[in-house]
Amino acid sequence: MATRNLYLILMAVLLLQSCDKDKTYSSVDEVNWQNRMIHSALPDSLVQGKTYLSVYSQIYSETEHRIHSLTATVSIRNINVSDTVYIDKATYYDTHGNAIRTYFDKTIYVAPMEAVEIVIDERDEEGGTGANFLFDWRMKETSNTPFFESVMISTSGQQGISFTTQGKELK
Repeated sequence: MATRNLYLILMAVLLLQSCDKDKTYSSVDEVNWQNRMIHSALPDSLVQGKTYLSVYSQIYSETEHRIHSLTATVSIRNINVSDTVYIDKATYYDTHGNAIRTYFDKTIYVAPMEAVEIVIDERDEEGGTGANFLFDWRMKETSNTPFFESVMISTSGQQGISFTTQGKELK
């Protein structure tokens, strides 16, 4: 009888652990954006810009029928020694140009020489092979534009792959 009860308890625990959980990705709340939000009006003298960044959450391997998932680290870098830059919006798009998510809904700051990162989890395959970001930003006219870069990486067994992409400022 005791063996049967132990068996039933073990089966119940295994069933509970195998239940589907809501998918959560580290990419959604990796940085506490609330602490970076600007709550006052910014000067009208700031220059506005937009940058495009390729981000590969998946790549083809051997043929177009085999896909390999990657972790992407998106780096937002302020390359100014003394001026803060402001990021109004960071929108992540999939291969088909559909907006998947926006990372913050109010302007954030990036302090001088600081880097802020967004991580696209390897399990997050929504972006596909042609994922990308659009960043809207503001800065002083005399400042260097923010630098956007992505590092994609994955390992399997003893094999690994990694590469980078850099942002392109749009007109």
